Amino acid sequence: MQRQANLRSPRFERSRARLGNTIAALTVFCFALEGCGVGRAKVPIVEFTKIPAAGQGGADTHEFIEGRVRGAGPKQQLVIYAKSGKLWWVQPSARAPFTSLQPDSSWKTWTHRGMEYAALLVNPGYKPLSTVPELPEVLPDGTGPVAAKAILKGQSVGYVPPAPASIHFSGYEWEARQEPSNAGGKTNLFDPANAWTDERGFLHLRITQRAGQWICGEVRLKVSPGKGSYFFTVRDTSNLDPAVVLSINTWDELAVNQNHRDLGIEIGRWGEPADRNAQYVIQPYYEPSNVFRFMAPPGTLTWSFRWEPGRVAFGTARGSGAGNARTVAEHVFASGVPSPGGESVYMTLYVFHNSRIPLQRGAEVVIEKFEYLP
Repeated sequence: MQRQANLRSPRFERSRARLGNTIAALTVFCFALEGCGVGRAKVPIVEFTKIPAAGQGGADTHEFIEGRVRGAGPKQQLVIYAKSGKLWWVQPSARAPFTSLQPDSSWKTWTHRGMEYAALLVNPGYKPLSTVPELPEVLPDGTGPVAAKAILKGQSVGYVPPAPASIHFSGYEWEARQEPSNAGGKTNLFDPANAWTDERGFLHLRITQRAGQWICGEVRLKVSPGKGSYFFTVRDTSNLDPAVVLSINTWDELAVNQNHRDLGIEIGRWGEPADRNAQYVIQPYYEPSNVFRFMAPPGTLTWSFRWEPGRVAFGTARGSGAGNARTVAEHVFASGVPSPGGESVYMTLYVFHNSRIPLQRGAEVVIEKFEYLP
């Protein structure tokens, strides 16, 4: 009985109270450290707020996809994938695989259609593949290359693309773009009205402003000529704003293993007024040997390339038409050249949004003639 009385003594009660307060304090401290895991970061959450329709992908099926991220870290970006067939395809393109987070943690880009869509929050230095059979895993603590991801099926409501807008130019049928694209690293809007031919048969591409947004122009050749010589006679482009780029290139949506057979001519200063205003390029552009830059003079110029297996020879000459001898620049790429296949020819006038000097006025270029010789 004496022992039982001692257990209920005031000293014992005070000790028990102090022990209880210590346990409570440790519990609060552990919750603050995410279960006593010192240094463990909160895993971010990727959410969708707008999902496109489900459908098999294609070059001319585009919709916007949107979402937000909770708990994103500094310098993290999104990589969006759409699943078509057995593969996940990076969106909106292999040339522009990253989608930036806005200050309010929201994100938005356009995507080709797929049966499923995935958004990966990736850490700095991540190098996304153009296509993957399986998406990368996320480590439980979010410290791997991929910090978080979300996957959802496309909406069941079918997407009906707008009717193609055709243009007849230089004896060929072309299609005018009317869907957004990521030319220039950020979304550019397009309107078929910004690509047309005049009474002389010359093709006009222009950039105009509508409701505070720049609207661009692009045409795509409906056939794939393959190997041979390509000639483009373009009127004076020397007065284009530094943020304007005219791209004349080939592109094959399905040829991922050959960098989409992407090669061509780019006329523009990429936002730097003092830079040279033209280049020949094969992909990937970040290989120094894949780009040849030079200064194109004012006046009408004929731009060309001769495409053969394992070799492509570019040239620029003053005046109009094939066979012009007044050469401005020439360059031959003999390594890393894709083989001709299912590519189309694109002519695109667009805004380079990363320019340190934003576009101040619209632009227009005139292509007098396109000629192909086998």
